[in-house]
Amino acid sequence: MQHPVIPQAYLDKVTPLLGDEATLRTFIDYCQRPLRRSIRVNTLKITLPDFTERAQKQGWQLEAVPWCKEGFWLQRPAEQENLPLGNTAEFLAGMFYIQEASSMLPPVALLAGESGTTDISRVLDMAAAPGSKTTQLSASMNNQGLLVANELSSSRLKVLNASLQRMGAMNVAMSHFEGQVFGQWLPEGFDAVLLDAPCGGEGTVRKDPLALQNWSEAALHKLAAVQKELMDSAFHALRPGGVLVYSTCTLSVEENQQVVNALLNRYPQALVVESLAGLFDGADKAVTPEGYLHVWPQLFDSEGFFVARLRKTQSRLRPERQKRTGKFPYVPAARQQTDEICHYLQRTFGLVLPEQHRLFKRDNDFWLFPSPLLEWMGQFRFDRMGIKLVTAHRQGFRLTHEAAIALGKQAVTGRYELSPEQLESYYQGKDLFVEVPPPQGELLLMFAGCAVGLGKGLNNRIKNSLPRDLVRDGRLVGWV
Repeated sequence: MQHPVIPQAYLDKVTPLLGDEATLRTFIDYCQRPLRRSIRVNTLKITLPDFTERAQKQGWQLEAVPWCKEGFWLQRPAEQENLPLGNTAEFLAGMFYIQEASSMLPPVALLAGESGTTDISRVLDMAAAPGSKTTQLSASMNNQGLLVANELSSSRLKVLNASLQRMGAMNVAMSHFEGQVFGQWLPEGFDAVLLDAPCGGEGTVRKDPLALQNWSEAALHKLAAVQKELMDSAFHALRPGGVLVYSTCTLSVEENQQVVNALLNRYPQALVVESLAGLFDGADKAVTPEGYLHVWPQLFDSEGFFVARLRKTQSRLRPERQKRTGKFPYVPAARQQTDEICHYLQRTFGLVLPEQHRLFKRDNDFWLFPSPLLEWMGQFRFDRMGIKLVTAHRQGFRLTHEAAIALGKQAVTGRYELSPEQLESYYQGKDLFVEVPPPQGELLLMFAGCAVGLGKGLNNRIKNSLPRDLVRDGRLVGWV
């Protein structure tokens, strides 16, 4: 492992925060250690007991992350350690997400005591890519309600979309704006807002040894100015009574405590801090006097992180700014079309449409949109909403790959379970030849009970329907 670059100016800066030389030496020691690998089980695709049983049979050692019941530090057998975890069949099937343990904290803090209530139906993830926290939120919401995932970078938006599809998230609408617009374009529109802000990344030095190479106080203050703008937007986007979580993967007071305190000072009668001291067993080791979590790498053998939770107590509306909406290209599906699609899904796969989604049409494609999105349709421009369900053809309808991934677990007919060898061939884009003829016609292809895509039974062959952009040339890493 390459030793991290830690400038002396940075050490001089953090020494007073750490308290003494011994703690500083411990901090430096942990910064120089390899970061423990951690994963989060995707409960949209597999239950925790089923995943842990599967992992244990393969020799995987799972240590629970104390603040996230779906999170685990992972140690694999020596012969597997150098094999890419992202090439396992279980990863590709969306059973888990490779996610640093500390980054699981903000979604847990946002929904602690909130999830499962009718008070949370619209959530904003203001800086969403690459998708770890978005997919965690979607799973915590059990694909119910609406989760708006915003990302400014076009290239990162594509990565985010791929993660959402792989994990089976279907309550998400993606947008592509600067986060500063939400407070004026959708004022008080959200029940909960997560701002995992762009930051200096001081806490990521164990993963990125060069994270601190260009550290400077000037850059720190420049970032803090942007973070304060985003916080103001997040506050105005939040309804009274709603909860706002601010988080960063950096350690400086200027980007953390001072950003939160600036918002509190600006709206002293409209915000209260909700202490995170009781968020999990051991949180007291990281809690600040204000009630924020300031996670140093040595506290939990993790990345450094900062999390604050605020409750909005009063309305503070400001003039709306004209939105960039563009033409809305979708229309509600006609009753006859909806009935025909429902009949097709029931007949072919035993599927029923989710109650909290509505069917819309664009050209020959039919989309499922989360119901809480309906009042914003045509008022705000989203890049992608919900999931594409089916495409109309002369012979009827055909389920899409992304809908198969998201809904396949609920299917009761038309399922075909693949072996690891068949799954490898499927991901390589090959047709599958089997001795016993499979059910003929459209098939939901499953692996260990998780939907991985679609095929078509033709005599002794399963025609491969994997989208070409998802075809992989390499071999899968099997669990031995």
